[in-house]
Amino acid sequence: MLRTRLWTGSLLIGLAVLLLFEHRWFAPWYPILFVCYVGACLLAGRELLSLLPSEARPNAPLTLGFLLLVVMANWLPASRTLVPVPSGLDAWHLVGGVVVLGLIVAFLREMWWFQGPGANTARVAFLAFVLVYLGVLPSFLAQLRWLDGDRSTAALALVVFVTKCNDIGAYFTGKFLTGRVLGRHKMTPRLSPQKTWQGGIGGMLASVAMAVGIDAYAQVIPGGSLGAVGFGLTVGLAGVLGDLSESLIKRDSQAKDASQSVPGLGGVLDVVDSLLFAAPVAYVWFLF
Repeated sequence: MLRTRLWTGSLLIGLAVLLLFEHRWFAPWYPILFVCYVGACLLAGRELLSLLPSEARPNAPLTLGFLLLVVMANWLPASRTLVPVPSGLDAWHLVGGVVVLGLIVAFLREMWWFQGPGANTARVAFLAFVLVYLGVLPSFLAQLRWLDGDRSTAALALVVFVTKCNDIGAYFTGKFLTGRVLGRHKMTPRLSPQKTWQGGIGGMLASVAMAVGIDAYAQVIPGGSLGAVGFGLTVGLAGVLGDLSESLIKRDSQAKDASQSVPGLGGVLDVVDSLLFAAPVAYVWFLF
């Protein structure tokens, strides 16, 4: 299992590095990021739908179609180079508009096919949930790519590596030190039995170290060294909460992993879960 995790993780790191240097060749369209974003959203969307109760599961083509529209809305800044776009319209307006339209269409579908009392409103609610969870939250990560100049590359690197270093630090601290040196105190025994407070501390230290290291080179986090420490703590913590939120969904569905599509790591949703909460927090940092 550890060997599989290592080689899969190495491939994902290589892909992340490729995405970070894509701006040298493919700005402002970033086609590699677009393809990865579309693939991750659609695969994670299918996994999430499979975890939902069958009677309350929204229509898959409708849900995935609107997820794809949310992804495309995030590429509005690039579209301005080809087609005239009203100056007052930005990507966030489009993202919000797509979610609202999806909600309306879901209601219309349930009204058209209404067969009596049941899970009609639950299907509408779950469609809205999927669009927010896998559409709006990842949009914060995508929008970091449209920051000015090299700042966007550093911002993406910080979000991805600070979050994933937390995962790695927590895993190795819990795996090799918990029970041998630091003891074992479970963080959430019912929700995520493998997580320990010792592993959590190790993960947070890894997040802070990565944030300080990247910012020492790029110098993009507001507040200097103290700001970098704060960034590592807040984004790292958000990543942990994102991981636990997906654990809640899986436990509610009595599933161990979202799928087995990523060897050693579970499903696509298991890979991106921490980024879903970390990206909005990081985005707020770069507003200043």
